[in-house]
Amino acid sequence: MHDLYTLIDKIQKAPSMYLGRASIICLQAFLSGYSVAQYELSATQTSQNKDFQEFPEWVKQKFNIQTSQSWANILLFHAEDEQKALDLFFKVFEEFRNRHSYVSVTVDSAKPQTIAS
Repeated sequence: MHDLYTLIDKIQKAPSMYLGRASIICLQAFLSGYSVAQYELSATQTSQNKDFQEFPEWVKQKFNIQTSQSWANILLFHAEDEQKALDLFFKVFEEFRNRHSYVSVTVDSAKPQTIAS
């Protein structure tokens, strides 16, 4: 199996090929199926799979929402339709992936500086 983030990148390039149609709900179903398949195959959980488990809570924090709704429904709420919600997912997912790329540090009691890690 491909690693999860590579698979998501492939879905972004050809959503209809993987999902049947460009839809946030179809993506959620696909990723749930992927997770179940890994569980059924007793596949070792990768660092990406563990990281992606934080995505639902991260989305709630990003949109400042306290709800039991899924990440897909939250994104759908903030988009006009399922296709635009899928586009929003890829944008938000990129932010999620890059959330650890930069750290803020204080140098000589000056303003915090942002540097690449």
